[in-house]
Amino acid sequence: MMCIRLLTLLKPHAVKRHLPQICSARFSTLRRQHENIITDFCQPGSCFNKSDDHKQRKWSPSLAGHNYGRRFFSLTPAGIVNAAPASVQPYLRLMRLDKPIGTWLLYLPCAWSIGLAADPGCLPDLSMLVLFGVGALLMRGAGCTINDMWDKDFDRKVSRTATRPIASGEITPFRALVFLGGQLSLALGVLLCLNYYSIALGAASLSLVVTYPLMKRITYWPQFVLGLTFNWGALLGWSAVKGSCDWSVCLPLYVSGVMWTLIYDTIYAHQDKDDDLKVGVKSTALRFQENTKLWLSGFTGAMLSGLVLAGVNVDQTLPYYCAVSAVAIHLAHQIYAVDINRPEDCWKKFASNRNLGLLLFLGIVTGNLWKKRNDDQYET
Repeated sequence: MMCIRLLTLLKPHAVKRHLPQICSARFSTLRRQHENIITDFCQPGSCFNKSDDHKQRKWSPSLAGHNYGRRFFSLTPAGIVNAAPASVQPYLRLMRLDKPIGTWLLYLPCAWSIGLAADPGCLPDLSMLVLFGVGALLMRGAGCTINDMWDKDFDRKVSRTATRPIASGEITPFRALVFLGGQLSLALGVLLCLNYYSIALGAASLSLVVTYPLMKRITYWPQFVLGLTFNWGALLGWSAVKGSCDWSVCLPLYVSGVMWTLIYDTIYAHQDKDDDLKVGVKSTALRFQENTKLWLSGFTGAMLSGLVLAGVNVDQTLPYYCAVSAVAIHLAHQIYAVDINRPEDCWKKFASNRNLGLLLFLGIVTGNLWKKRNDDQYET
């Protein structure tokens, strides 16, 4: 009987008729086995169910089944860091390359100053914007490295910072020091591209960069010192374009930047206030407590006053003041809506300040283009 069936199957027309059925049945069997395996892998607690601080990532069976073992690449900062060689990743995380919000907040006051210093009717100097962007990336990385070297013992006691490269032991203090030297050397190369006045002014900020991490051990106002540090570019950007500072413009802009830092970094500090109490670290969040929104409202008023004064002294036009009004609305919403007892909401409001800074920069550029050019001056 078996021989008869075998001969039947070997007939050409029989092969043509039965082969699709055989293949389809075999494919269905393999597919069921594949789905059973993936279902087992994707059970809660398995290697495919990963979580971070704020959200749970769920891997679909198709994603896990077809791409298991492959490295995904994304153009996001975190994706770029994850795609880097494993030996390089700790250094990129040490300089917070995967969290660019700090670089933006350091860069934007520089961009404001460069924009205000542009000639009437002209766009800001693009080469200066790029140069300061590179400098902001390097100096933010150097500042984070210094901060983590000072705070490695504190970081181990705080859940949010325990995985930082130095605190977790991925990078030794000596290697961090060597890496810091490399970052500062590159930043010095950027600084040397500027005029002598700006070189001296930029070098003067280094003492603030080094001492800021110590302030949280001494005073409840470390955010104020951070503001002095982070907004140094408001002075440096103008001097890089003009050759020296016009204090009637630079000083109000600098004060506005410091007030802005007090606003966003106080909101940021509310994420860690419980851990800060445990380890003995001070912050404006602990100083203000339930009066935080009242204090932030005062800082907002001071910031807006400084922006208006700087605009008047540089003869800014209607688009600039429209942008300042939009900044006021943005800050009012932040302060009114933030829930200082929810870390995820504090982070969301903190991160939104990048958009606020870009909005003001857009107002500066369009306001400057609105100005009338002095044709006699340009002919000269």
